[in-house]
Amino acid sequence: MTDLLSSAAAPKLDRTFSVAPMMEWTTRDYRALARCLTRRALLYTEMVTTGAILHGAPRERFLGYSGVEHPLALQLGGSDPVELAECAAIAEAWGYDEVNLNVGCPSDRVQNNMIGACLMGYPDKVAEAVTAMRRAVSIPVTVKCRIGIDDQDEDADLERFVEQVAAAGCETFIVHARKAWLQGLSPKQNRDVPPLNYERVYRLKASHPTLHIGINGGVKTLEACQTHLVKGVDSVMVGREAYQNPWLLAGVDSALYGENSPALTRHDVARAYRPYVIERLAEGAKLNHVTRHLLGLFQGCKGGRRFRRHLSEHAHRDGAGIRIYDDAVGLVEERESMEAI
Repeated sequence: MTDLLSSAAAPKLDRTFSVAPMMEWTTRDYRALARCLTRRALLYTEMVTTGAILHGAPRERFLGYSGVEHPLALQLGGSDPVELAECAAIAEAWGYDEVNLNVGCPSDRVQNNMIGACLMGYPDKVAEAVTAMRRAVSIPVTVKCRIGIDDQDEDADLERFVEQVAAAGCETFIVHARKAWLQGLSPKQNRDVPPLNYERVYRLKASHPTLHIGINGGVKTLEACQTHLVKGVDSVMVGREAYQNPWLLAGVDSALYGENSPALTRHDVARAYRPYVIERLAEGAKLNHVTRHLLGLFQGCKGGRRFRRHLSEHAHRDGAGIRIYDDAVGLVEERESMEAI
């Protein structure tokens, strides 16, 4: 079992499989948990706005991470080229391996600040931002987008967007294979209601063979990841399934990279994560903030519900410490988590 806190060199950035940036989910504590399950997956932060980085304090709150999280990308939300360039430079100085521009989030709040999916209607602004960011850093600058917004044509408008942003030097696009409807659908509905159009992403890759085209949206199994890769895209990004069913990540290294997983059982994961929990508690973090990301770890195992209930009922209490964690893990017999990856 690989020790989570070991000093082994992190693998080089490889986008074959990544975990999508998700607000309030892909926190530093979740990403540390993910590293108990996969060494190779590229991990993303939650979206962090340029305003938070430039004006928020302390900066550690928005940019802090553990060294075990590499390879690690920072996703930025913003549209002002000067601010984005400054934040990209800060990200590089903090040691991030990539900086990604959010051109896919459909919420009203970010739209009002010219952030997220609404930028698909302004490829010139995105291109200007990419140009400024690339001049400021040596690490990759990438874009995560949708296949379109509202009444845009999924063929002509997506091609126009990608061609213009690629001309500015962006070589990597991660494409959520749904439109975003900025009028009439909530952010939650935008994750499910617009139909998936994987074929459009495949065609995008075919028409731009020199670009790295990743696919995102509705992917729930490693078999589906393999199918997408066979279809021709360069990488697959998984979102909610990787969070709600973290054990999925235990198969990534073997299935997609041909390497051994750091974890053979779910209890291996719980043991590996334990030193990190202790470290975070010593830093003043609340137990429930750190352990909430584990609630799906024993999904489907006998005792899994008791595990979740124990953490839910006790981890939020004042003074809750590592004993609560140990007691919760102890409610699942180890033989119940011995399934093969």
